[in-house]
Amino acid sequence: MSDFDWNNLRAFLAVARTGRLTAAAARLGADHTTVSRRIGAMEQGLNVRLFDRSPTGYALTAHGERLLPKAEAMESLALSMLAEVGEGDLAVTGAVRIGAPEGFGSYFLAPRMAQLADLHPQLEIQLVAIPGVLSLSKREADVAVTLSPPREGRLLTRKLTDYNLGLYGTAAYLDARPPIESRADLGSQRFIGYIEDLLYAPELDYMEAPDVDIHVGLKSSNLIAQLQAALAGAGLCVIPDFIARREPTLVRVLPGHVGLTRSLWLVTHQDLKNLARIRAVTDFTVEAVRAARAEFVGETPTS
Repeated sequence: MSDFDWNNLRAFLAVARTGRLTAAAARLGADHTTVSRRIGAMEQGLNVRLFDRSPTGYALTAHGERLLPKAEAMESLALSMLAEVGEGDLAVTGAVRIGAPEGFGSYFLAPRMAQLADLHPQLEIQLVAIPGVLSLSKREADVAVTLSPPREGRLLTRKLTDYNLGLYGTAAYLDARPPIESRADLGSQRFIGYIEDLLYAPELDYMEAPDVDIHVGLKSSNLIAQLQAALAGAGLCVIPDFIARREPTLVRVLPGHVGLTRSLWLVTHQDLKNLARIRAVTDFTVEAVRAARAEFVGETPTS
């Protein structure tokens, strides 16, 4: 290992985190043969096998497991060096991947990305708005917006905002069904909700009503799909107010009796906190949410 190559270690980390050569190559911006060659060079230099290969992917061996924390420590040191003594703390350039829940990412962040791009033309913004959580520890994202603060890892967390949710349906749906005058009347309605065993966060489990027997007739793991079903008249759906405000055909049901409040958290890895591109994205996100606070916790919309 006298001719140690840092790029080989980056390849090792990418494969360890993704489990596949192709995914690791995409993350590194290389081709899979190059990644394979770099893994082979590391194994030859260390005279050990780091991965067990199989048709389903790459799994760390015992030697690989021992190397992983050391490699991550070296990665952290390299990032700290870049931020503290290199040009990484001066120029807002490079790629930043933002992971966010699909509703917040699609309906709040995405419309504001043009403004961020105008502020920092050399910044490459990668917005991943999915019904799931990206791991910052595994470098799946640089910045994440989550529904709860993480409990472990070298992560920096700040609360972005609370946000309100309500029960919504279209006027056409409501006109075609029995009137809803109290919570008891919800038992005769059709609901749209999440698939229970595919919930990625306990904060999304809000279809339990001890005083009403709710029938969830249409389920999806994706909030945007639920919203589209509600807009088509498929039933009533719990929707964040900041999204429902944008859909004029939606009507809030029992606003004084049915409602929820959840929170959004902004998370970054401690190793990246001083990089200019990370600061630019986090500062922009915090300010955008602050300026739009009324959309998240303002007066309850009724129609």
